[in-house]
Amino acid sequence: MKRVDFGTTKTGEKCSKYIFANAAGLEVEFSDFGALILALRVPDRNGDSKDVILGYDTMAEYYDNDCGFGAYIGRNGNRIGGACVTLDGVEYSLETNDNGNNLHSGSNRSHYQFYQAKTGENEEGSFVEFERVSPHLEQGFPGNLKQKLRYTLTDRSELILDYEMESDMTTVVNPTNHAYFNLAGHDSGDILSHEMEIYADSFLPTDEELIPTGEIASVEGTPMDFRKAKAVGLDIDSAYLPLEIAGGYDHNYVFANDGRLKPAAKLYSAQSGIFMKVFTDLCGMQVYSGNFLDGAKGKNGAVYEKRNGICFETQFYPNACKQPGFPSSVLAAGKVFRSRTVYQFGIEK
Repeated sequence: MKRVDFGTTKTGEKCSKYIFANAAGLEVEFSDFGALILALRVPDRNGDSKDVILGYDTMAEYYDNDCGFGAYIGRNGNRIGGACVTLDGVEYSLETNDNGNNLHSGSNRSHYQFYQAKTGENEEGSFVEFERVSPHLEQGFPGNLKQKLRYTLTDRSELILDYEMESDMTTVVNPTNHAYFNLAGHDSGDILSHEMEIYADSFLPTDEELIPTGEIASVEGTPMDFRKAKAVGLDIDSAYLPLEIAGGYDHNYVFANDGRLKPAAKLYSAQSGIFMKVFTDLCGMQVYSGNFLDGAKGKNGAVYEKRNGICFETQFYPNACKQPGFPSSVLAAGKVFRSRTVYQFGIEK
């Protein structure tokens, strides 16, 4: 592990990058500003290193990161309809930053905050652990929320994301990570030729504002079906209402709500030979095909256009704190939330 300077926050904290490498040549960079994943370099089939996530060069640029490049999203990832939630009989108003709804907890996002960091090793690999207390009513949510995020790099080329949250008041807890992946390299153009598998039989249709309707729909016979590998771009512009509403894939896929770590998805680039497998112990995963990227200027002069990256956001369903019948994202006071996501990388030659 190497630690290097990464600038100073607007409130005066000195920030650092934490750089880890494993025996297989995979290298990943994190920051205590935002608990961000800054870079993820993976050897391709020729042994050349590819940085496979979108991002910026400097800490200052991450202050203008509405896209959520490499971002830890808390307290609540995704959308809450009507930008309000009732907890223990009290209604809490949230910021209306998405067509009258709340998206990713508003504009004061978790990835604009500074986290205390410590590094270490265990039987799984080398890790950095980020901690911060989100104070009562930050982002509009009740309770002082203790947040602990551990990012571990293993010699099996796994990046493990562990979340641990506890609040002194009943609150909403639905954290996720918003890294955009492009397995041909962050600067290689669109991801439409990537092959994708999603091991889900159903997904959540939404209304015009991308709030789930409450229906759990089968993927059978629809462009949403990725149970067998196909190109991301094969059906993305189909005349199919859920895709037309979202402008592409921006939908939650449904998994067993059993708390067990399970395979959720696989992404593969024939150009680089790199594949990524996704595992989660949660019941949902939002797949977002970068439909609203629009010329963001990124690392090393790259310009990120529409569909230049794809996100796999493991989480509770969108609006899970309000929608009857959905597994709830409400965390009772004093209870501890724990969850794990794994991204595993390798080569198919």
